[in-house]
Amino acid sequence: MPRRIERLNEQLKRELAIHIRGGLRDPRIQGVAVTAVRTTPDLNLARVLVRLEGTDAEKRQTLDGLDRAAPFLRRMLGRELRIRRVPELDFREDVSQQRADRIDELLSEVRPEGGWSEEEPDDDGPES
Repeated sequence: MPRRIERLNEQLKRELAIHIRGGLRDPRIQGVAVTAVRTTPDLNLARVLVRLEGTDAEKRQTLDGLDRAAPFLRRMLGRELRIRRVPELDFREDVSQQRADRIDELLSEVRPEGGWSEEEPDDDGPES
């Protein structure tokens, strides 16, 4: 990814976090943390990954609220960042932490009682 887009992604992430936390009056938008922004190379679209709290229904409502606030957020970004083209904002739930938790859970189920052995296998593995 070009360095320019990486810098833009970080700027968008920082500014969106500030405006979502303090500048939106929609009561549906609470407990939102912006975790990443991924902008397309042509700067037409920015996928905004957010960590959400609550039940599935509350998460859907929060995403709906963010989608409704997207035009306002784009205007704010355009004023503050002074870039020619502010990308469309596509809000998505960041599920990477949930996936990591699930992997940990699965590993704990298959882990032996005493933990993993640090010893090398006797004759089970290939010889070097």
